[in-house]
Amino acid sequence: MKIETVEVLQKNIELLTKNNLREYEYIPQHYKALPALLTLHEIVELLRAIIFPGYFGEVVVNSNTLEFHLGVKLERLYNLLTEQILNGLRFNSTNNEPDHSDTQASETALKFINKIPELKRLLSTDIKATFDGDPSANTYGEVIFCYPSIRAVFNHRIAHELLVLGVPVIPRVISELAHSETGIDIHPGAQVGEYFSVDHGTGVVIGETCIIGNHVRLYQGVTLGAVRVRMDEKGLPLKVPRHPILEDNVVVYANASILGRITIGKDSTIGGNVWLTTSVPPGSRIMQQKAVVSSFYDGLGI
Repeated sequence: MKIETVEVLQKNIELLTKNNLREYEYIPQHYKALPALLTLHEIVELLRAIIFPGYFGEVVVNSNTLEFHLGVKLERLYNLLTEQILNGLRFNSTNNEPDHSDTQASETALKFINKIPELKRLLSTDIKATFDGDPSANTYGEVIFCYPSIRAVFNHRIAHELLVLGVPVIPRVISELAHSETGIDIHPGAQVGEYFSVDHGTGVVIGETCIIGNHVRLYQGVTLGAVRVRMDEKGLPLKVPRHPILEDNVVVYANASILGRITIGKDSTIGGNVWLTTSVPPGSRIMQQKAVVSSFYDGLGI
């Protein structure tokens, strides 16, 4: 290697190992194992195969072999999840803090595994709500196998449960995996009730502090977001509830934006393209103003 090449490389190595520039001095440097994206993706796929055997993973030949397949997958899930939870706990720690124990990670992994039957029950309600609300769906199996909304909600329910168990960063990664695949962005902190369905789903955004009741249906492009974020005395965003509450049996049509800590009363319908920043009582029907129909000639309407 030429001397000038070595000099250029060495100079930049020295610059990149320094961490005292004002623009990035607040970014921590990690020297411990951190959560691995590929492993977290494998964990999600394992959970798909455990919750929906036969649809994902290898073919389950018959019901007699199902117990064996589930046993193998659950054991691998436990090992991978324990490892990744430990790495997640390290993510928020400084290099000077004592290392987290394997015991804490393994106990959390077991607590999550105990929640899998309930996750399956909840996801089954989501599948039924999606099938019942979509005449184009031919079978429940088609909904499980094909619908991006089910994939996104699946990831969300996993991520939310891990967040409730106190696991850092991993829930966000799992949510973003679904976001990248489906265009549906659900923060793991959002609380979502039973029989939740998202029709088409592309462009849906659900914020961190949203509370969604039972039998709620959203269409594509819906935003359940926040208004202007308030800051504390240090200039950091305040951790306060800032996203909407949707009560039971609410329907929100395409491209509606519901913003701020407001409540949409039960049995309400929010029309497409509506911009809503105030609460509405139960049974409301909120629609955008009707378009004005006029005729124009010779390009005068442009």
